[in-house]
Amino acid sequence: MLFLFPAALRHGKSVLVLSAALVTASCSTSHDPAPVVPLPPTPPVVPAVPLPEHLTLGNPSGATADTTAYTNYLLLKPEFALSYHRAQGKPNWVSWHLTQADRGSADRQDDFRPDATLPAGWYQVKATSYVGSGFDRGHNCPSADRTATKDQNSATFVMTNMLPQAPRNNQQTWANLENFGRAQLSGGANEVYIIMGSYGKGGTGSKGFLTTLDNDHVTVPARVWKVLVILPVGENDAARVTADTRVIAVDTPNDNTISSDWSQFRVSVDALEAATGLDLLSAVAPAIQQVVEARVDNGPL
Repeated sequence: MLFLFPAALRHGKSVLVLSAALVTASCSTSHDPAPVVPLPPTPPVVPAVPLPEHLTLGNPSGATADTTAYTNYLLLKPEFALSYHRAQGKPNWVSWHLTQADRGSADRQDDFRPDATLPAGWYQVKATSYVGSGFDRGHNCPSADRTATKDQNSATFVMTNMLPQAPRNNQQTWANLENFGRAQLSGGANEVYIIMGSYGKGGTGSKGFLTTLDNDHVTVPARVWKVLVILPVGENDAARVTADTRVIAVDTPNDNTISSDWSQFRVSVDALEAATGLDLLSAVAPAIQQVVEARVDNGPL
């Protein structure tokens, strides 16, 4: 027996569909084929949300742009990302991606200024907050890492990118380390991920030991640190970090008598994490982290 089903519309044409009648098992003299169960639809592939460029290797403290997180407030800028500590008036860390395209002929702007992007009502450290203290306004993300345009260079002079740094540490030890980092670009063959920060309280500047500046609005750190991850130019950078990737970690005292040779202050990333409580390179595969973070760099200078 045949049943006539309603016509179905396909591309504007009527199609008459016929179907064989269903016969119950009690009346059937032959075995019916097993019913075909349709496969469930394949769900669409949803790509993982990529981290912002300057956090490609991870967000070391899980900083968020939540105004209640005043000790770990995330500021994402085109030139760098940072975790800001309102009570200390300085960043916990600053992270940035350095490529040959970030280097150009723009002059140093020297326009130190408060960061107007801080939440309303928060104290803004001023360009003059360090004056007379014996400490430099030390860049985290350096001015010379952002010379492609004047605006990009100017962006590094907000006070949320500064820390009170002993002049010799800033102008010699750290300047040498920064120059080394830029040299690792090798004319554009490489890219470098850099994370810098400070911790502890109390440093020795050109006028002696201090713990705070600007009526206690700015904490003078005891230590200044940096991590550099050097990769050949490519894509999917966190996934390209291997056990052989060169990772350099440095931890220096914030002291005006420091040696200008930054290489003698090389440590492991594990040691920095133990000192700061941060989770550095957290977007890298855990098995790779275990290897590269335990190693103290002894590569060429």
